[in-house]
Amino acid sequence: MPRHLLALLLALFGHFFVLQAQQRYTLSGTISEATSNETLIGVTVAISELKTGTTTNEYGFYSITLPKGQYQVIVSYLGFQEVIETINLDQNRKQDFNLFEKAEELEEVVVTEDVERLDIRKPQMSVTTLAAKTIKQVPVVLGEADVIKSLVLLPGVTNAGEASSGFNVRGGAADQNLILLDEATVFNSSHLFGFFSVFNPDAIKDVKLFKGGIPARYGGRVSSVLDIFQKEGNSKDLKVNGGIGAVASRLLVEGPIQKDRAAFLIGGRASYAHLFLPLFDINSKAYFYDLNAKINHRINENNNIFLSGYFGRDLFNVNERFVNVYGNAVGNLRWNHLFSDKLFSNLSLIYSDYYYGLELDFVGFEWDSGIRNFNIKYDLKHYLNDKFQLNYGVNGIYYVFNPGKIVPNSPDSGILEEQLTKKYANENAAYIDVEQKITNNLSIQYGLRASQFNRFGQDEFYVYENNNPVEFDPFTLTYREGEAIDTISPGREETLKTFFNLEPRISMSYSFKEKNSIKASYTRLAQYLHLLSNTNSPTPLDVWTPSGPFVKPQLLDQYAVGYFRNIKNGEYSLETEAFYKDIQNRIDYIDGANLIANKAIERVILNGEARAYGLEVLFRKNEGRFKGWLAYTLSKSEQRTPGRELGFDSGRSNLETGINFGDWYNTPYDKTHDLSLYGSFDLNEKWNINANFVYQTGQPTNYPIGQFEFEGVNVPYYGLRNKERLPDYHRLDISATLTPKRNSRKKIQSEWVFSIYNAYSRKNAASINFRENEDTGRNEAVRTAIFGIVPSVTYNFKF
Repeated sequence: MPRHLLALLLALFGHFFVLQAQQRYTLSGTISEATSNETLIGVTVAISELKTGTTTNEYGFYSITLPKGQYQVIVSYLGFQEVIETINLDQNRKQDFNLFEKAEELEEVVVTEDVERLDIRKPQMSVTTLAAKTIKQVPVVLGEADVIKSLVLLPGVTNAGEASSGFNVRGGAADQNLILLDEATVFNSSHLFGFFSVFNPDAIKDVKLFKGGIPARYGGRVSSVLDIFQKEGNSKDLKVNGGIGAVASRLLVEGPIQKDRAAFLIGGRASYAHLFLPLFDINSKAYFYDLNAKINHRINENNNIFLSGYFGRDLFNVNERFVNVYGNAVGNLRWNHLFSDKLFSNLSLIYSDYYYGLELDFVGFEWDSGIRNFNIKYDLKHYLNDKFQLNYGVNGIYYVFNPGKIVPNSPDSGILEEQLTKKYANENAAYIDVEQKITNNLSIQYGLRASQFNRFGQDEFYVYENNNPVEFDPFTLTYREGEAIDTISPGREETLKTFFNLEPRISMSYSFKEKNSIKASYTRLAQYLHLLSNTNSPTPLDVWTPSGPFVKPQLLDQYAVGYFRNIKNGEYSLETEAFYKDIQNRIDYIDGANLIANKAIERVILNGEARAYGLEVLFRKNEGRFKGWLAYTLSKSEQRTPGRELGFDSGRSNLETGINFGDWYNTPYDKTHDLSLYGSFDLNEKWNINANFVYQTGQPTNYPIGQFEFEGVNVPYYGLRNKERLPDYHRLDISATLTPKRNSRKKIQSEWVFSIYNAYSRKNAASINFRENEDTGRNEAVRTAIFGIVPSVTYNFKF
């Protein structure tokens, strides 16, 4: 071996052993808001000498392992005063930080959490973060601050129109979004059929929407994860805040149970517009109420306990003859435990329930349905060193599906009590997720989730000929419900079907010139639950059903690549992403499918596929008197259900036509162009002006393409699905917030919010119906619009 090569190898080995021998210590702790002890999520802890750092987790905990030495630690969080402290790290050290809000920024809009170089370097992509202050500033209908209405102003997120439930992410359906409130699943996120969301902005601490690059700790949905954490409560002082609006009011109280160790939070909202309806001789009612509650207790430095819950109900009553009640109830008991300064754990026991009830006096019965689950999960976060972080955990969910129970409301109604067959299942998962810094410029996050779904036995299960619950008529080229040839009653201890899926995830970031990065990700997800709905927007009556012998789980493969840039030290930022999604086993329905009170829903369901692809652009101005963003999405969302190959009959291939003859067709949530502009301007110390403009391509729909006469009645007929579109949607909203000059002798702080929704009164079409004009006898189209211009005033206070 040449001497110079031997010398080089010895030098490399020597350098390696020096690095291994170098002493390393861990700096860890919790970061909280100074005035309340509320822990802060996503705070940046940067080590300037090493150009490295970390961020706090969902409970405000951070940990970073560094070589022995003296460092300047910079703790920063947008809207709070930066803390710079010199620390001599010659042993493992626990260091908590308390951050104070910047007085001059108390009333400013916070667009996202801190936008700086560390975020550029992180491999996580396709994530939207909104602060509660932003949500409260965005102008919305009737002046009520709303999480969902704020999210749809960002790229890749849309809804099905005004007063519609749910939201759609990157061309996905509303049931493909996993919505979590303090880790508990929320199955319906809407109040009053979509006018409001169930999330009280006063009780919210953190909102994150994962559109892609979803970490392995999440599973069960194939489109997105909306992860919302409630505030923990002020453990220093009693605080009250609330608001009085045109149609609803809210109040939140928080304070210490034991100062600096235990705190409570309780908040409620209620609408009251229905109280004024009798003045107009209207006997109908429509209102909602909800309650948020939380208790936290710090047992010692290593153990914390949290108990949180949410309860909400909506009521819709038409002349006492049609009564509709629905809502969510969730609860979570959590235990945080710190095994060491590098190992953090969280154990959660979670309950979630969605209830839907109907009372139909004119037909003489009541209807109850819903879905419940019980979830136990254990998550661990292991901070090995400043370049390697490990997350892993397990969880198990037990489901009870109640598709409906019919109860007569009078003895002489002639209706018999009937319980549609309940369904049972459980979903188990284990995951491991790694975040690794390969070099100063290259970071990677990779993980694997293993999920298993067991569909258990039930009281009544139908058996079909050739195991085929949907039949195809080759003469009429139509599908029809199959006839059961037998009924069995497998016990709940039996398993009807088991599914197992491996769900790999990987994302990476390469940064250059400190201000730019290129990111890419691949995500595989499995979804075992399906929402049965053939409307453009989910309704409270829609029923969830599990995968099983006839309904396969949905499987997603999503690819994304993006370019990210911070401009002028983060004063501006640019985010661009391109994505492609492929979904297997997306359910579709045969023509004329009846989804309500269907004893055998498998008779109207076919398994198809879906795809979506597009480009997202988000340009933001993050600092100064004027802040805001421009968001644009160019995308396509399609699905198809090809005919099934059922074998051979008399030597001929028995291939079905499928839906739409097996061709791709637009999903109900396909919107080619989606543009949002949002701006906030601090006019002076008292006035803040906000505005947003929205433009979207009209959503797909069906128009009749002809008609025929049957026994003197004109009957329309329709062509291929979703071939036409509603007119394009656009509107302008504006608001002005007046904050009176604070009187130092008064504890109460207040503000007035004046807003105008749909300022130029655009009559956006919720639907277009066709009818025959009674006077002329000609066919005509009638546009139905939900809102014109809607002014409102809200008074907010806190003390």
